[in-house]
Parts: sequence; C-alpha cells; structure tokens
Amino acid sequence: MSTRDVFSEQELARLRVFPEISPEELIRFFTLTAADEGFVASMRRPETVLGVAVQLCSLPWLGFVPDDVTAAPAVAVQRLAARLGIAEAALAGYGGREQTRTDHLRVVMAYRGWRSAEELSLKELDEFLLARAMEHDSSTLLFRLACEHLISARVVRPGPVKLLERVASARSRAERETYDRIAHLLTPSRRTELDRLLMVDPEAGMTRLRWLGTGPTEASAAAVKTEVRKLTFLRSLDAHTLDLTSLPAERRRHLAAVGRRSSVPALTRRDPHRRYPIVLTLLAQSAVDVLDEVVQLFDQAVSARESRARHKLADQLAERAKQGEDKLALAEEIIPVLADPAIPDEQVGGLLRERIGMSRLRAALATPTTARLPRDHGHLAVIDSSYGFMRQFTPDVLAVLSFAGGPAATLLLEAVDVLRELNASGARTVPVDAPTGFVPTRWRGYLDDARTAGNTTAFRHYWGVGKERVTSRHLRCREGACHQGRSSWATQLVVPAVVPVCLPR
Repeated sequence: MSTRDVFSEQELARLRVFPEISPEELIRFFTLTAADEGFVASMRRPETVLGVAVQLCSLPWLGFVPDDVTAAPAVAVQRLAARLGIAEAALAGYGGREQTRTDHLRVVMAYRGWRSAEELSLKELDEFLLARAMEHDSSTLLFRLACEHLISARVVRPGPVKLLERVASARSRAERETYDRIAHLLTPSRRTELDRLLMVDPEAGMTRLRWLGTGPTEASAAAVKTEVRKLTFLRSLDAHTLDLTSLPAERRRHLAAVGRRSSVPALTRRDPHRRYPIVLTLLAQSAVDVLDEVVQLFDQAVSARESRARHKLADQLAERAKQGEDKLALAEEIIPVLADPAIPDEQVGGLLRERIGMSRLRAALATPTTARLPRDHGHLAVIDSSYGFMRQFTPDVLAVLSFAGGPAATLLLEAVDVLRELNASGARTVPVDAPTGFVPTRWRGYLDDARTAGNTTAFRHYWGVGKERVTSRHLRCREGACHQGRSSWATQLVVPAVVPVCLPR
C-alpha cells in the first residue's frame, strides 16, 4: 500500500506540523502547573524557557513535537508567554540547532514520562493494530487509532509514513489471520461449493451469488416463494450452521460488505486466501438476511390482505348502515300512526299507504333482510376471501420455518403442527381432536356455526384463519443466526400473522 493511496502529499505535510487548535484544546493542553513552571524556568534563557514550554504542552496534545517549534499556534504561544512573563516574540530565537531541540525533547519526555518509539514500543503498536485491523479495514481509521494508542501509551509518534507502513502491515496480517481462523471450514467440498457460487447457474440465469443478493421489489406471493427457495438453497449448503464466531463481528460485517459491493469477476480474480473468507462470510450472512426477508415479506403480504379486508369491511358496514337508516326513517313514519288511538284500525292501512306511498313501501319490502352480524362484524369472513392468494405461499413458509412460544402458545403450536401435516399429506379435513382453544372469542362463533351445520369446508377455513392474530402475539420464529454472533430480525420480532388462511382446500 502506497502512502499516497491513503494521504496525499499535502495531507502528509499537514501531519508533520502544528494543526489549528480549538479553545478546549488550548485550555486543556496549554495550561501550566506550578511544577511545570518550575521545570521550564530551569532553562534560564527566555527563548529556551518558552520553547521548552511549547514542547512540554505539544507532546501530550499531538503525541509528537513538530520540527518547527516556532510555528506553534499563536494563541498557544501567547497563553504560555503571559503565564511565564516572557515576550512571545522570544520564541523566534529558539531552536536554531536541531540537536538543541532534540536534547530538549528528551528532557521533556523524561519529565512527562514518555518513551521514544523504540522496537519494543513498535511491537506493542503492531499487536494493537492487528487487533484493530481485525475489526476495521480503513487505513485512515487505523492511522488515527494508532495515534490515539501511542498517546495513551505515552510513546512519541513516529513519522506518518513509517506509521502508515505499520498500518499496511497490520492489514496484511489481519487478512492472513482471518484465513487461518476459518481455514478449518474450507474443506475441499466447501471450496468447490464457494467456487460454484461465482459461476453462472443455468437455472437462475445468473451466478448464485448475484441471485442471493437480488432482493424482492414487492411483497407478492412470487417474491415470498423466491425467498423461500433461496433459504432452502442456503440450507442445502449448511450456510445457516456456519460458525464464524472466531472472527470479530466487525470483521464479518466488513467481509460481507466487500462481497456485496464487489463484482463476480473482481471476486474471482482475488487470491484464494482473500476470496474464500469473503464468499464464506457473505454466504453465512445471506442465511441470516434471507431468513429475515422471508419473515418480513410474509408479514407484509398478510398484513396487506388484512388491511384490505378492514377497508372492505368498513365499506360493507357503511352500506349496511345506509340501508338501516332508510328503514329507520320508514319506521318513524309508521309507528306514530300505529300508536295513535284516535285512528280506527280499519283506516290505518289506507292512511299509511296514502302517506308513505306504495312505491316506497314496495321498495322497502324488496330490500333483503340483513342477517345479524357476528361479534367481529364479519372481519374474519372478509379475510377468508383472500384464501386463494395466501394459499399460494403460506405452506412454503411454514415448511421452512419453525416456531416457539410461551405456555400461552401451547395450543397454537399444536395447531401449527397439525397444519403442517395437512399441507404435507394434502388432507382436506381438520382432525376432530385438533385444538381450537387458541381462537379468539370474537371468532369462536364461526367455528361453532360451521360445526353445527356440518360444513367441514367452512370449519377448515375459519380454523386456519383463527390462528392469525393469536400467532402474532404468542409465537416467535426460532430460526436464528446465533452462529453469526448476533440474532436475526426474525428471532427478535414476534412474527405477525404466521398462519393465516393456509389450509388446503
């Protein structure tokens, strides 16, 4: 790595001189204690006293002292000069000889308890950089971290080029260390599998790596089934069982990010010791991401149908209310006539027909009588109209996900198992002993009415729909990515609407 790949010549030059100083830094680093004043006063000559004071304050501020001490920030020189009672112009006469500045710096280092960057200190720095390079790959970040480490260890910073060479060495060592830590996973068969990911697959029409990284554009049935196929493919490669915890989480994220942004030809051209860790990490990360995508798409698809059902139900209730208003207005005209004792019974009919009109009465008679609404006002029945849509992908999702829940979810978990058996066998009848206790009270009437009428089809539909909201409260997807050192979205969020209308017809 060339230093110009990290810093330009102008940036390197700025790293060797005094930068601008903030008010906070001025107060923090350029405030002398009584002991400091006694130390610099021993230098006797005014220019030497002020020059040594600048070195004394610059060392903990920058971690090194620039060669041109007289170029220190003016406000810092003014502050020191006022404190020491010396004219700030005296600094111009300091450090004519380089050896003088070096000798003074050694005295300042001894007073401050700092060390030079000798071999032992640089070895400590190399170990520090290796640990950081396993987490971060940015050269500029590693350079800054190295500077901070040297300051905390009270080691004088070497030149920026020399420090950048240490950074480049640490990055190379981190790549070798990464490969060594996962080498036991790279069996010959797995290497072959990783190489195939970079080849065009006739079935997918692209490389499998690109196919895995191509996300859905909408929460459609086809998109859900595609993500399920990806998840099945990844599991066939045991991607969900890969244990990469030997690598720091930041290193895994970095390798996966490199894999995502790199083209397949670029990955193919990489040295195997660099390519395999990237592809392997991306494969393991894909197992997490695709699982999250399956759950999220499933949630969105079902939630969209439920939202549509609510809007449709609202329209139906509004129309029902409108019809009810018409009949109520008619009743308000009829009841006063019927309740008036002054009107003989034989005149009631004629009077009503005369006042209301036969056309209006016939219209009211022709309006069908509305049945009494169930406790949920018909919400579940409206959801059932989406049976065909959700049936396209729900069995696929249930086939690849497993769920867990607390004690309150016991019956629901049993129902999910029954549902899987029905999907696998193609059976059309819900077993007599299938649990129903998970169905909310407001929906229980649908099951009771279907069972009383002997309508097994209706019972089967409503039994499946009845698990929707209960599942959203009690079940969790227990598929996870603990082997990745983090839990996936699917393991942390309650899965909404896991088992909507999903029974076979």
